[in-house]
Amino acid sequence: MFFSLAINPIVFSIGSLPVHWYGLILGFGALAGLFLAIQEGKRFNISQEFFMDMLLLGVPSAIIGARIYFVAFKWEDYKDNFIDVFKIWNGGIAIYGALIGAIICAIIYFRYKGYPFWRVVDICAPGLLAGQMIGRWGNFINQEAYGGVVEESFLRDKLHLPDFIVNQMYIENAFHHPTFLYESLWSLLGILLLMVLRRQRFVRAGEIFLSYFIWYSIGRFFIEALRTDSLGFNGSSGVASFVNGLWSPMKWMGFEQGYFDPAYGNIRISQLLALLIIVAAVVLIIVRRVTGQSKAHYSDPIVSTKPVAADSVVPENAVNTPQKAPQAATPDKVKSEDAEPKE
Repeated sequence: MFFSLAINPIVFSIGSLPVHWYGLILGFGALAGLFLAIQEGKRFNISQEFFMDMLLLGVPSAIIGARIYFVAFKWEDYKDNFIDVFKIWNGGIAIYGALIGAIICAIIYFRYKGYPFWRVVDICAPGLLAGQMIGRWGNFINQEAYGGVVEESFLRDKLHLPDFIVNQMYIENAFHHPTFLYESLWSLLGILLLMVLRRQRFVRAGEIFLSYFIWYSIGRFFIEALRTDSLGFNGSSGVASFVNGLWSPMKWMGFEQGYFDPAYGNIRISQLLALLIIVAAVVLIIVRRVTGQSKAHYSDPIVSTKPVAADSVVPENAVNTPQKAPQAATPDKVKSEDAEPKE
């Protein structure tokens, strides 16, 4: 027997205020990303306070960007219920919108702190994937961002998934692709890849961050077509055929695209955007190398252009200032002391 919602989305309540799994999972994902950034930042002598402040500013910026992006493409669903725009605990945020919001915040924050943008976002890239890897489990709890209908045997016998995942994928009287899990595992592989890549001497400034976009977008392109809730628009039939043609290798492996409501269009926005991001990232890597904009390597020191604050300089007469060791007597001094008459 299956239930419409196998896992209660509310963890507990504080009075009349419910605490949702969705928010807790997103928060845990943000902390995991922060931990990875702090650990790598130690290699470059960047304080953990810098990354903690970045998180405090970046998370609200990402949530706002993610929600604006999602609502903009589904305005028809919100224009008559404007209060629902703010109910993010019910889901409905877009990763690409979150990245836009976070990047805008990062540009401003890094400039204020005097750190080069490309160097710091390289450090943060694995943390972004960690946040996405964990955050997708919030979609799992909410039973959203799932794929098309599949047989129960596909989940149990081919994917060998545990009962709690299989049961949660029983939605509207049918089993569905656990696309949240596909993207979560893809992000995990991406973290490992970036961690190996950033230890390679040939990697230049900005290339870890751009590699993150390439990796994530490749996975998102193929996984997105499995979903049944894609944002879309009406584009040319040629572009739609091109996108579907690139996705065709998934059909050879036995996958079918999820239902895409014709009312939303004939092109999934996230698929097209993923392709554009891949091309843009590759071109940007090449251009930055050819023009010399990426002279610094990933392993080079990172220095802030902001001067050290006056109150952080320790005065010479401070209590904890080490005393100078007595100097050894020079030969001339020894001679002059020997020359003095002795009593």
